[in-house]
Amino acid sequence: MNETDLLRCLLHVVGRTAISANDVREVVGGGKNRVKAFNLFDGSRTILEVARTTKIDQGNLSRAVGRWVENGIAYWVGEGADARLLHIYPIPKKAPREAQ
Repeated sequence: MNETDLLRCLLHVVGRTAISANDVREVVGGGKNRVKAFNLFDGSRTILEVARTTKIDQGNLSRAVGRWVENGIAYWVGEGADARLLHIYPIPKKAPREAQ
């Protein structure tokens, strides 16, 4: 494990304690492709790559990414053409059960 992996792990752990999966889902939106896009932003892909994979219009995805960053559930890593988006943690496939 390198330093980047350790920092990513730390971000995921801290993110889960600060923002619930339900809150992240609410900000991301209910669309299956939106959730898929969000989960693909693991710091290794560009917006263009994710737009192509999910078949979401790049402009729409860019606006969604702006909301995600504004709401603190994703962060830019790097600069310029090397910039990649990193989510605080991937959204689980199934919504967690509510406390009974």
